[in-house]
Amino acid sequence: MAFEPKRPQKKLNYQELRLYTDEQLKNYTEEEVKNFKPKHDIPKLEQLEDGPWPSFVADAKRYALRRHKLGQENLLINEDVVDDLLGQLELSYVHGETHWKHGGIVGVIGYGGGVIGRYSDVPEQFPGVAHFHTMRVNQVPSKFYDTNFLRGLCDLWEYRGSGLLNMHGSTGDIILLGTFTEQLEPIFQELTQVLDVDLGGSGSNLRTPECCVGKARCEYALYDTQEMCYEMVMHYQDELHRPAFPYKFKFKFDGCPNGCVASIARADMSFIGTWKDDIRINQDAVQAYINGEFPPGGGSHKGRDWGKFDIYAEVIDRCPTGCMSMEDGKLVIDNANCTRCMHCINTMPRALKPGVETGVSILFGAKAPILEGAQMSVMVIPFMKAEPPYDNIKEIIDRTFEWWMEEGKNRERLGETIQRVGLQRFCEIIGVPPAPQMVKEPRTNPYIFWKEEDVPGGFKRDIDDYRSRHAR
Repeated sequence: MAFEPKRPQKKLNYQELRLYTDEQLKNYTEEEVKNFKPKHDIPKLEQLEDGPWPSFVADAKRYALRRHKLGQENLLINEDVVDDLLGQLELSYVHGETHWKHGGIVGVIGYGGGVIGRYSDVPEQFPGVAHFHTMRVNQVPSKFYDTNFLRGLCDLWEYRGSGLLNMHGSTGDIILLGTFTEQLEPIFQELTQVLDVDLGGSGSNLRTPECCVGKARCEYALYDTQEMCYEMVMHYQDELHRPAFPYKFKFKFDGCPNGCVASIARADMSFIGTWKDDIRINQDAVQAYINGEFPPGGGSHKGRDWGKFDIYAEVIDRCPTGCMSMEDGKLVIDNANCTRCMHCINTMPRALKPGVETGVSILFGAKAPILEGAQMSVMVIPFMKAEPPYDNIKEIIDRTFEWWMEEGKNRERLGETIQRVGLQRFCEIIGVPPAPQMVKEPRTNPYIFWKEEDVPGGFKRDIDDYRSRHAR
């Protein structure tokens, strides 16, 4: 079934959108950059320009020059915003503490998320950053853009914001850094009505879902990550824009266990492509790798001579469960013990391919160290089909949201709630039976408490009968 968007998509033309001429966008010379002195003395920041690596300080100074040459008549917020940003950051380096404060909630009408309010606590000294609100823009699945959109977005942000942006923040969104409160609504209208893009998630809500490149370009993708990501964005609009959760919640979609968006470490609910049947083996191609006819890893390490390919050293002995062997000159895989790590497939892509019965593994609870330490997500559903309209997966999501909103404490991520209440209780809530894949550390707790409905024939507890056999 071909992917179809849920609403008509605009075709943008930058020449109709543009706010600046080419001369205005390229309004300085490299000689002017060398001689440019920012508004404030920033000796500590300028140390960051030393060395071989690119520096955000050098980029910011270059951009401060451009804003000065554009002039205030071509900008809607203070032309000194970048100078004052550098000046305040220098002051923070001197004092060893931040000079940003959270002065209250800001946003756009109808949305509770998408804008992160930020104010300076020294506005008299740095008026250009008295307000410095960040706006998150919902990124396209797999981050496919055309230059018409990107140029239009940059012009808009130059005109109504600081011009500084982040492609991409760790949450996935396009991050527009720094504007004043009175510009929030106009920017929102331009984004949604002209550029045909929405704000992303922020605050205690569903953050903008993120996916890998998926079937658009990757032969390993085991489900359509882009379509599933798009479906979840469209289906859970209320959860994205109207915060009602104890804290933030992230979906991330990895097309295969290679994990190109690292969902296992970064998402409250991770969807990782997997397969249910056996790895497909081309024995002729296995021999071709052994004979040196094909380069291992698709030639990704061909920059030097690594010697003759050794299938034992590079594949079989590296299998984490030891489920591979050579028997009578053929590669044999004990698929029941395969953990889908993908190493053998990555090393010999012409010889090995994932199975054909594909779906997703669903994991829960990864997060950064906020209240508790960082943790990886735990496997709860080893395999589930992932096909439109994803009703089976939405059912699990809805049960998770309902339980977590009821049980979660303020600023407690899903993983911390599961840690506090217990994985057993969480599995009962979402209707998933226990599975070996859920075991993190075997034998740390030898006690199993059975419920009557779990025991064939049930059982009755009679304290008098028990005491007759076990005296106090």
